[in-house]
Amino acid sequence: MAAQMAVNSGASLWGPLKELWETVDGAVLRRQPESIHLLDLQLKKHKANFLSLFRNPPKSAEQREKVRKASTEGIAIQGQQGSRLLPEQLLKEAFILSDLFDIGELAALELLLAGEQQQPYFPGLTRGLVAVLLYWDGKLCLANSLRTLMQSRHGKTFTLDLSGELVALTMHFTDELMNQGLTKRILSLVSEINLTREFDRLQKERGLGNEKHRKEVSDLIKESRQALADSLFSWTCQSPLSKDDTLALIGHLETVTTQADGSLDSVNMALVMALLYCLDVSFIEQGTEDREDLLQALPLLTERQYVSAVHSRLMDGQPWKLPGLQAVCRLAWALSLRVLSQLPQGCALLEFTEADEVLADQALLGDVFLFMKEGLVDSESFSHEEFYIRRIHSLITDFLALMPMKVKQLRNRADEDARLVHMSLQMDSELPSSVRKDLDHLMILIGEFYSKDSFGLELGLEFWCPTESLQHTSLQGSYLGMALQRPPHKQVVLSKFVRQMGDLLPSILYISYLRMLKGLANGPQCAHYCFSLLKTNGATHSDNIQGVSGSPVSWEHFFHSLMLYHENLRRDIPNPDATQYRHPPPRGITQRELEGLTSFLQLLTTVITWSENARLALCEHPQWTPVVVMLGLLQCSVPPILKAEVLHCLAAFGKSPEIAATLWQSLEYTQILQTVRAPGQRQAAGIEVELNEIESSCEEYPLTRGFCHLISTLVESSLPVNLGAGLRVPGFQPYLNFLRDSVFLPFPTRAYRRPAEKWEVAETVLEVFHKLLRDYEPQPSDFIQELVELQGEQLPAHKPPGHSIMFHLLNDSPMLALCLSLLEEGVRQLDTYSPFPGKKHLESAVLHCLGLLDLALQKEVMFMDLLRESQASLLVSPLEQLLQGVSPQTKRADHIVNVARYLYHSSSNPEAAFQSAKILRHIANYPNIQSRLVGDFTHDQTVSEKLMAGFVECLDNEEAEERTEKGDDSDPQKKVARIRHETQIHILNLLITSLELKTPNLALYLLGYEVKNPSSTNLQDPGVLGCPRSCLHAILSLLQRGTEKRSGPVLIQQAPHLAELCYQVIYQLCACPETSGPTMRYLRTSQDFLFSHLRHLPFILPTNQIAALSQMSWLMKTAAIELRVTSLNRQRSHTQRLVSLLLDDQPHTQHTADGELCMEDETRSVSGFLHFDTVSKVRRKLLSVLDSIDFSQDMPELLQLDFFERIQIEQVIANCEHVSEQGHTVCNVKLLHRVLVAEVNALQGLAAIGQRPLLMEEVNSILQQVVERNRVRRSLSAKRHALRSWRSLVETLLIACPADLIPAEDRQLIIRELLLDLHDKVLSDDAAGELMPIVAGAVFTLTAHLSQSVQSEQQQGVGLEASSGFASIANSALHLVLRKLLDFILCTGGGYQRLRAHLYGSLLYYLQIAQKPEEPDTLQTAGKAMWERLTAPEDGFSKLQRENLSIIESYGKALMEVVCRDACDGHEISRMLALAVLDRILSIDRQNQWLVYICNSGYLRSLVESLRQDDVALQSLLTPQPPLLKPLYIYESKMALLTRVAKTGQGAVELLRSGLVAQLIECQVFDMIPDSDAHRMMRDPSGFIPSPMDRYRQILLPTLRLFQVILTSTTMNHQQGAAQVLQWLIVHADTIQSLLRCQELSMGVLQELSLLTGIISKTALPGALETSGEVNSAALPEFQGHINRFQRLSLSLLARLAGSERERLLKQAEIAAPGDPADRREVMEVAMQQVCANIMEYCQTLLLQSSAQAQFSICLFSPSGSEPAGREGGRSDLSSALPSMAYSRAPSLGLVMYLLKNSAADFFRFHQSHRQSLGKLQTLDQLPPDELKELCQGLVSGPGGVEKISSVQRSLLAKRRLVQLINNRAKLLALCSYVIETCLFVLWRHLEFYLLHCTPTDLKDTLLPGASLYKSRLADESFGGLQTSGSRGLGLSRLSQQDLDMLKNDMAAGFGEALQRKLLEVEGLYSQVRSRYTFIQALVRRIRGLLRQPKS
Repeated sequence: MAAQMAVNSGASLWGPLKELWETVDGAVLRRQPESIHLLDLQLKKHKANFLSLFRNPPKSAEQREKVRKASTEGIAIQGQQGSRLLPEQLLKEAFILSDLFDIGELAALELLLAGEQQQPYFPGLTRGLVAVLLYWDGKLCLANSLRTLMQSRHGKTFTLDLSGELVALTMHFTDELMNQGLTKRILSLVSEINLTREFDRLQKERGLGNEKHRKEVSDLIKESRQALADSLFSWTCQSPLSKDDTLALIGHLETVTTQADGSLDSVNMALVMALLYCLDVSFIEQGTEDREDLLQALPLLTERQYVSAVHSRLMDGQPWKLPGLQAVCRLAWALSLRVLSQLPQGCALLEFTEADEVLADQALLGDVFLFMKEGLVDSESFSHEEFYIRRIHSLITDFLALMPMKVKQLRNRADEDARLVHMSLQMDSELPSSVRKDLDHLMILIGEFYSKDSFGLELGLEFWCPTESLQHTSLQGSYLGMALQRPPHKQVVLSKFVRQMGDLLPSILYISYLRMLKGLANGPQCAHYCFSLLKTNGATHSDNIQGVSGSPVSWEHFFHSLMLYHENLRRDIPNPDATQYRHPPPRGITQRELEGLTSFLQLLTTVITWSENARLALCEHPQWTPVVVMLGLLQCSVPPILKAEVLHCLAAFGKSPEIAATLWQSLEYTQILQTVRAPGQRQAAGIEVELNEIESSCEEYPLTRGFCHLISTLVESSLPVNLGAGLRVPGFQPYLNFLRDSVFLPFPTRAYRRPAEKWEVAETVLEVFHKLLRDYEPQPSDFIQELVELQGEQLPAHKPPGHSIMFHLLNDSPMLALCLSLLEEGVRQLDTYSPFPGKKHLESAVLHCLGLLDLALQKEVMFMDLLRESQASLLVSPLEQLLQGVSPQTKRADHIVNVARYLYHSSSNPEAAFQSAKILRHIANYPNIQSRLVGDFTHDQTVSEKLMAGFVECLDNEEAEERTEKGDDSDPQKKVARIRHETQIHILNLLITSLELKTPNLALYLLGYEVKNPSSTNLQDPGVLGCPRSCLHAILSLLQRGTEKRSGPVLIQQAPHLAELCYQVIYQLCACPETSGPTMRYLRTSQDFLFSHLRHLPFILPTNQIAALSQMSWLMKTAAIELRVTSLNRQRSHTQRLVSLLLDDQPHTQHTADGELCMEDETRSVSGFLHFDTVSKVRRKLLSVLDSIDFSQDMPELLQLDFFERIQIEQVIANCEHVSEQGHTVCNVKLLHRVLVAEVNALQGLAAIGQRPLLMEEVNSILQQVVERNRVRRSLSAKRHALRSWRSLVETLLIACPADLIPAEDRQLIIRELLLDLHDKVLSDDAAGELMPIVAGAVFTLTAHLSQSVQSEQQQGVGLEASSGFASIANSALHLVLRKLLDFILCTGGGYQRLRAHLYGSLLYYLQIAQKPEEPDTLQTAGKAMWERLTAPEDGFSKLQRENLSIIESYGKALMEVVCRDACDGHEISRMLALAVLDRILSIDRQNQWLVYICNSGYLRSLVESLRQDDVALQSLLTPQPPLLKPLYIYESKMALLTRVAKTGQGAVELLRSGLVAQLIECQVFDMIPDSDAHRMMRDPSGFIPSPMDRYRQILLPTLRLFQVILTSTTMNHQQGAAQVLQWLIVHADTIQSLLRCQELSMGVLQELSLLTGIISKTALPGALETSGEVNSAALPEFQGHINRFQRLSLSLLARLAGSERERLLKQAEIAAPGDPADRREVMEVAMQQVCANIMEYCQTLLLQSSAQAQFSICLFSPSGSEPAGREGGRSDLSSALPSMAYSRAPSLGLVMYLLKNSAADFFRFHQSHRQSLGKLQTLDQLPPDELKELCQGLVSGPGGVEKISSVQRSLLAKRRLVQLINNRAKLLALCSYVIETCLFVLWRHLEFYLLHCTPTDLKDTLLPGASLYKSRLADESFGGLQTSGSRGLGLSRLSQQDLDMLKNDMAAGFGEALQRKLLEVEGLYSQVRSRYTFIQALVRRIRGLLRQPKS
């Protein structure tokens, strides 16, 4: 039992029934596929509910007890574990509800719980009130389901075209229900359910809430009753009821009463119609194919008891409550019997069928036709159901056709009565009492019945038999839609009836007959027949003035009478000034005449409304001149009612534009509205007087309404500009003034006898204003005051009426105030939810008001712009500001709030809600108004909730439908559905616009965020923590519908544009920093939004590709943000889910919500035992999205024009273009149409008129072309957007997501697939060029990632030896990527240079893959023999490089041409990248094919020559604030390429040949060294822009490197190269010397020096210039001087670096400044060693060049052995024995010794560190984390940078740093050993000279040794070194013996054992694997020998 006592939180009285209704509706009405199965299940489940229709579960003591204990013991709830304690209050409410509806306690509790759940959908209601709604909604769902099932049956009246299977199911089910007594249950329910009684019960228990709730409850109760009655009606339409059921139905109808107005209510109407269909046999006449089956099922023919029972019941004399209803049933039965009597089967029923006459008589006695008119036809619900109309039609026509004798009887009786009436009138006696008006009633019934044709059936056609042969087949009398040659018998009889009744018509039937004709003329074809009838009835001789021979029912007679009235009344027109005007004249129109005239005018109006031919024929008739006569009548004194009819008739004439134009003139001429006041006329005349004096006093305004209607019609046809010209200022203005000032403004204050008329007046006049403003386009001419000459004086001309209305709406005018107060009144009335007189007209007036505001907001921008330009003196304010004014009624600024409140009534007034949304959207564009609006919307809590509910309700609406093609809105339901959809679109656009504005904006309020501080919002599901249902919830529920099914979100298919905007709103919320956090949290946790939507990508909409692309774009952009955010927040599982969803190529196994297996699963489970586990791969989601973007775009063809000039048309089209809301540039088609039509209209002459149709055709083709162009632009834009979003998603996946989510193998595979697919799409022939740039960008990113992934994989040491190729990706795959990339580069051809920049970038990244990573120099490799190296197998890198090169070369000259062209000119970035690509290719091109091409095709020369042009740009870079750094980057790229070229001997020679050095010599930028101190203040704080000094270095260093490379490469032509470079040095000597002298030796300076000294050591040699022969002999001495100076400066630099400043520099290198690179110390060490090595090499070269033997060699170092001591700097580095100035120019040998010692020490230090680093590298895995961190620190910028990196990355970085350190140390070791070797050599040469060949001077000469030595120095520069050996001897012979001894001692002391050991160890450790083995050993030995040599 416990299980049954669990509570269903969905409420068994509501949830399951709602589900049932949705299933039935889906299966039958919406015809969803696969729904029959579901329907079958639901029907089986709910059969009991249908059988016990509306019976509630009974109360029980057990349930009561259980519910009572729920607050203490708790109660079980289905689908939830455990039991739940419920509050006491809830249980109390449950008991109340249980007693109220007499339902079981548990059911009541369920309803309350469901009410609590559904509460957010009903803002402002408590759970109890919601439960009441749910209770009745459950009932309604059941009733609706029953009705729909009944409608789906197959039968005699209609069919829904459903599948046979479905119909069989519903037929079987409903038959069962009917057999079990459904009819009686329905009838008893219809009697039981009583709205008043229910309301009283609810009222007593406080079960009714606000007005809206009352309305909703009453609607549900009414609709439930209605649905039950309709179910019965639908059954009887298709199949007859059984005998008992029929009698029960008759029994029910006996007790029925009418409503207050005498008509039946809709429920009883349905039951009456059900009975009429039960008795209906008219279908027998229709020869349908299943007639026999239907006859078999008809109990009238098959069951005798049935006929007898019904017959006796209807013949029963007992009167019903409604005798009229009894009469109708009797008539129907009589006609059925008459039909049966004519059938063969009818013989058996003879006793009954003979009674048909008696029944018919009884029916006539019961006033059957009167009741049919008043009780049935006049009922409101009658015209809403097509089958009611068809049944009554058959009833009327059957009576006329089947009982002709009865009709004849009626006519005779009427003639008799007419005579009696005539006689009594003659004798002035009383009218006879026995007059029966049956025929009268019949005619009036026919007239009324056929004049209502809400379905356009035109059933009245059956009364017209086409006598004359008509041209149009459509006009032939059709019967059942078949055009027949001979009309059927019935049609003949009916048409005869119409004609005969008109013959010799008695006067009392005259009006009824006219009314009947009016009804029968309702419809285009009927009107035509009626017109013909009245035309042929007229007399043949129109000259017979009395019209005796003609029928009184003819045009002839009518118009003749009208003319007579006019003649008579015109004589009575009094003088307007006369006083008796107000009293009607003595001779007038009698009441009877008035009715006759009114009927005739109504008939005339109907005919000419429907038939244009009749309109033109009557209007142009020369004798009748109806328009003139009617206008004349308007001037006569006739009752306002008649005048109103005349005006309506004129309005009908005015529907034709050709008549309208003349009608305007006639209207003005007759002065109906007095527009010209005669001089001296005291008082106004015309309609104004009638309104103010006659109508106002009568309190009825038919004339005014008629006049407004006439103007409204005329305004639509034409608006004459020169109306009234000559007599007054021409124009429409007087009419507008009258409508505004006399009709509109006073309308609220007038008195009305009929309250509804107030709103009718407002509606008609506002309609005119609306039309005028709608057709008005502001023109510049409207703002210029033109003058008109009138009777000699100049008067200002009138503006167009639209201008005047605009002016009034843009000012605080009474007109605007009244419009706004009308809106306020309207919303107040709607809020009462009660019907009131004139409600429909008030709603219409409100619509016009909203329309006016909307149009004014649309046109005001243009209007104000033109006004400003014209400088006219008009004052206007923007409407959106006026709307913020204070309302006089409420004393609050609530106009905009009132407009917004209409959204709350969208269910009842969709149009008003639509206009309201449009207005709000216009206003939302103004940021300053938004913040005020938020205040207005939120300051009153109740209003705020209502507004929010209104917006949500509009978005939630389920009836909205998007219309794809522009169809006609003939179906009102479709029209409403479309309007609801447009409303949703406007609201979403409003949200999108608002979200772009600053914070307090409407969107935040509507979407449920905190307006002041959105980021602190905590979004919840509606109802949680009191959170109301906001627009965000509505948007999400729109999007979420259907996401759980396989077909995907429903909205995407049903309303693509709406879905696109919904996705855009969500994206904006996620992208905006203020709303991003809360939104993404909510979407992720509560909704799982992104996953459930991305699952269904790609969206394919064949009909609307653009919308599908946009939807995907916004969704992908949102997904990219989500991936980024979850990665940053380390929410791994979320990221992982999305990543695998997008990238997996394995099918997912997921059970969908319906419990159905996915396709893949099904096939797998079936074939599981056949194939073991061969899972087919599926396309990756990302790739299938790319597939769905079609790269091809069909472009519209060029215009083919015959009349217009193409160039001019293109110009006009361009002028009409504007940027749409979505950001596309589109052409405004409407504007273009206006321009072109104006152009066509401006043509003059007959030829132009003849050509007009052709011209218009061409205009049409132009417009179609423009529409097509717009579509193409939108399509391209959507594709671009989709591609961009796709690209950002791909990039986010690759960059932002943790790398370990996608394994390297998969990563490379995915990137490869993406790359190949992208290329395939973009390289197809029809790919649109506009998409290429985005693709190129994506290719760039993807290639970069491919390169990174492969390289990082190699660094981790995997796959290098793998045979398939490089890392996990095979070489063949890489080659494929390369080929595609090169194809893409080539296919871009000459254009698209910027695009190629991306592709060059990609190519560089690709080529990087084959670049060997930096390997640690272990110092062992040199030991391998050359042979080993040559025979080593080719490694993966060189193999890939070789293959890459062969692919590149296979593209031949075409590719070379493109790259070279881009490298030489064009956009800066592409030039740099092209240069880089050339550089890269040259580096791998071993055959030098590219080099040859560059040299031969002149590109190299062009590059070299461009250096001169760069000079000026580079000079500008050295100013403190450089303009742009572009020239610098391009220069660096060029130099890099030239350096690459120079690395081959051939290239270097080419460079020299093309005059490279000469170009550089002429560059002046090298001489512009910036002043370093001055610019220290100008540092760029970001550190991005380098300081001027750094920029100078960036210019100088590449040049120096280039020279160095050239000098190294040119072995053959070395002399020539060296000489040219030396020239450069000499030309820029000042700069060079200042660099060599530089005081502050920073890192940059050291780098410069290391390069400079390298060049000097190779070029500044003796004889360098003579040999080259490039310098003339005159300049030689000067050049020699420069060279000497270079030498001296080099040596003094050595002194500083090796001696005095060494320690300080090393210390400086230790202390790194904050911004400096981590390896600054190493760089400085290397630079210092390099400078020393270069200078020592220079010394060595000088020594060797001067002579091969020591004794003739020059001396560069002075013979002093003391080592530099000075830490203080200064020049205390020479021994004190000699005065310092003597040796000022030459450093001492002690310096060389010092350098030697230090280098030896350094060597060991470096060697040690090298070994350590190597060890660390080999045991990288075992290193402690702190060490790893320390190693990474060097490569990661930022303080917390290391923390954020993953461990894999960390070890990779550490490895890279270690390799860097090892190689750096290896370099230092090489330099140290070189310095050691050169030092030893220099020492040896000098010591050999000093100790062996130098003879000291005599002691006696050395009195002033210093002076003499100094003199000789001056004389011959002996230490300068360029003299001959003879003179050198002179110079150095002044050395004393003492000096030499001292030298020897010092040297011996320095060159001790320890040092020698060290040196030999260096050789052992390092040099032995080099080729100079034993060099050090030999020199050490020699020096030792020299120093040990005994003194001579």
